[in-house]
Amino acid sequence: MKISYNWLQDYFEEKLPNPEIIAEGITFHSFEVEEKELVGSDTVLDIAILPDRAHDCLSHFGIAKEISAIFDIKIADKNLDKIESKPTPLEIDIQDDKCLRYMGRIVRNIKVGESPDWLKEKLNAIGQRSINNIVDIANFVMFDLGQPIHCFDLDKLASSKIIIRNSKEGEKITTLDKKEVNLDESILVIADESDSLAIAGIKGGTKAEVDFNTKNIVIEVANFNPTTTRKIAKKINILTDAVKRYENEISPELCSLAMDEMTSFVFDLAGGEVENVVDVYPKKAEEKSIKITSGYINKRLGGEFSNEEIESVWNKLNFVYSGSNGEYEVQIPSLRIDLVGPHDLTEEVIRILGYDRLPEKIPEIKSEKKVNDVFHKILLTRNKLLKDGYSEIMTYVFRDKGEIEVLASANGKNFLRNNIADGLKESIKFNVLNLPLLDLKEVKVFEIGTVFLSDKEDIHVAYGDKKGATEVTLDEFCEQNNLFLIDIIPVEELISKREDKNIFKPWSIYPFISRDIAVWVPEGVDKEKLKNIFIEKGTDLLIKEPYLFDSFTKDGRTSFAYRLVFQSYVKTLMDEEINPIMEKINTKITEFGWEVR
Repeated sequence: MKISYNWLQDYFEEKLPNPEIIAEGITFHSFEVEEKELVGSDTVLDIAILPDRAHDCLSHFGIAKEISAIFDIKIADKNLDKIESKPTPLEIDIQDDKCLRYMGRIVRNIKVGESPDWLKEKLNAIGQRSINNIVDIANFVMFDLGQPIHCFDLDKLASSKIIIRNSKEGEKITTLDKKEVNLDESILVIADESDSLAIAGIKGGTKAEVDFNTKNIVIEVANFNPTTTRKIAKKINILTDAVKRYENEISPELCSLAMDEMTSFVFDLAGGEVENVVDVYPKKAEEKSIKITSGYINKRLGGEFSNEEIESVWNKLNFVYSGSNGEYEVQIPSLRIDLVGPHDLTEEVIRILGYDRLPEKIPEIKSEKKVNDVFHKILLTRNKLLKDGYSEIMTYVFRDKGEIEVLASANGKNFLRNNIADGLKESIKFNVLNLPLLDLKEVKVFEIGTVFLSDKEDIHVAYGDKKGATEVTLDEFCEQNNLFLIDIIPVEELISKREDKNIFKPWSIYPFISRDIAVWVPEGVDKEKLKNIFIEKGTDLLIKEPYLFDSFTKDGRTSFAYRLVFQSYVKTLMDEEINPIMEKINTKITEFGWEVR
């Protein structure tokens, strides 16, 4: 996420360290700062927020709290204006539990216009363009607090009732970016009494879009189920900044703070008459606390941190706690939904105090060597087949038929394989066609892998050649070959030792052309002389060493039959390109008085 240094400074009365020091502190205590960029008079930090902290740190507020703890600088209180509000006719009807909380507020007689320069500059610094003051305030609050916000034009609604429901089959909505989306009953929408207004947690629609003619608005601050939001966004192929936050789960408790901040800015920048908030919160988030001791922390970190140091961490993180003498009950802030046990608090201690405080001590491990039975069988099986001349391959796990179907896969292969032999046969067929290219006389391959049956997973062994393939379970193969009788031996001794050290060279994606040539030479002539002619005249298109596949002697002469393989790395070869090469080879052969058969 892009974080503005100037924006962060607004959270502190004390002058922050320079951006370089801030970036270094964040990198060594929280997240990696991937880039620093100067934007006007501001410095923008591009911070890689990890998924486990996305719920509270995809915001300037979240990063400000990290800076406060790392550098021990107090965050200033937000002094939001207290605004008098009036009774409201707004109604909110949540019809599906995918909506965890919905807050709505009407503000009437506002003035929609351009945003002030300070707001434009802050949004511009993080790559957001200005739309109008209402939309810009909503975006500002989202990037400030991490809570998505949406506003509807009240006068474009059927009534002052907002409904959160599943869409109807065949229903459509046109989103703010003019994309028409087909909806179905699995998609949660925000609606009035006649139409859908927005795809919940994902994208607003054009029906109640706020524009420069808008006079009255409904502010939406809501919270939605993270899993269903992610699934729906993926299904309709829409990814927004709101989706990024909802899919990583944010606390419903954040809604109140966001509503207060949004209302304050709307009142300051657009005026208007504020009505009471309508807050539907079916299942309030429970407060939680975690008990932990300094002994627990030091045992897991391998350190000797004092009670005073540990308590300093609770204070820097603004955690309320009770207890002393190394025994604590820590009240977990509602926004820190990642903290669920003492192990999480232990991590908080060491990252704030600094990972460099961990002692550099290699742990002493006392345990007997254990061998995984299945892994051992696989090694024995692999070694057996390699010694028998087979080569190991890995085929595709997804197939066009099977017993277990997946939601989606590449090339329409929507089933997990229930056997290995089918893929093995395809591989054998393909490799037989490429024998000249591989310098092989035969194809013998095997695979050891998992198959997926309706009631279980199992490990199978399949092996074969162009005559066919055999498949058995791993246990059956070991029984048939008496591999259980082999003692447990070190892994490295199971791997066949090869004397040749081949260096991999990428193969061409273009077809090869092979030509066979047989030559009569006087008996006693070294076949290497003939092979050298092929290499000399074959040009760089001769990609394989000439392969001698037949020879015999008769009447004082010897016949050598070679296979030449030509291939290009840049194009498909034609006969017209190979024929001149073969003519030069023939000419050179006749110069020696030899005869091409």
